[in-house]
Amino acid sequence: MKKLIAEFIGTLWLVLGGCGSAVIAAAYPELGIGFVGVALAFGLTVLTMAYAIGHISGCHLNPAVSIGLAVAGRFDKKDLFPYIIAQLLGAIAGAAVLYVIATGKPGFELGGFAANGFGEHSPAGYNMVAAFFAELVLTFMFLMIILGATHSKAPKGMAGIAIGLGLTLIHLISIPVTNTSVNPARSTSQALFADGSWAIPQLWLFWVAPILGAILAGFVYSLLSPEQE
Repeated sequence: MKKLIAEFIGTLWLVLGGCGSAVIAAAYPELGIGFVGVALAFGLTVLTMAYAIGHISGCHLNPAVSIGLAVAGRFDKKDLFPYIIAQLLGAIAGAAVLYVIATGKPGFELGGFAANGFGEHSPAGYNMVAAFFAELVLTFMFLMIILGATHSKAPKGMAGIAIGLGLTLIHLISIPVTNTSVNPARSTSQALFADGSWAIPQLWLFWVAPILGAILAGFVYSLLSPEQE
C-alpha cells in the first residue's frame, strides 16, 4: 500500500507541476516561462520525486514506465495493474487541484487545459502519423534512459538527474507536436478536464504509442544489457 500511495502522490505532483506550469505560467504576460519553462517543469517533477519516493515505489509515475520495466524484468508483473490505477488516480487528482487553482482567476478560459492532441489540436498542427511516431520513439528513448540509469552497473545516486533531464529534453522536442505525453496517465487526466469534445476521442493515441514504445524499449534494453550480467 505504501508503494501505491507514493505513486499516487508522485503522479499528482507530475501533473500539477508539469501541466500546471503549462496552464498557469507558460503564457503569463511578459514573464511567461514558455516551452522551455514547461519542459523544465516536467523534468523537475520527476527529478524531485525520484529522490522523494524512489526508495519507496521506484518512482514510475507513468503506466508506460511500469509496463516497460515489467517487460525488461525490472518490475514484478503482479504489481502492474495496482501501479497503473494509482498513477491514474494521482494524475486525475493533480488535474483536479490544477482546475481548482486555475479557475480561481476571473476570466480564465479552460481551453485545452494542456491536453495532448494531434491534427488541429496539435500546438503546431502535426498530423496523427507524426504524433504517433513522436510519442512512440520518444517513449522508447525515455525508457532506454530509465533502464540504463537504474541498472545495477550505473553510477549510484544519479538516476534521478538523468531521468529528469531526459524528460526535459523530450518535452523540448515534442511540445509543438503533441503537447508531449509519453505518459498515458498524464494524458488521461488532462483530457477529462479539457474544454470541448476532442480530447477523449484522441486519447487512444496517447495510450497506444507510449505503451508500444515502452514495450519495445524493455525488449531492446534487456538484450543490450541484461540485469543479471
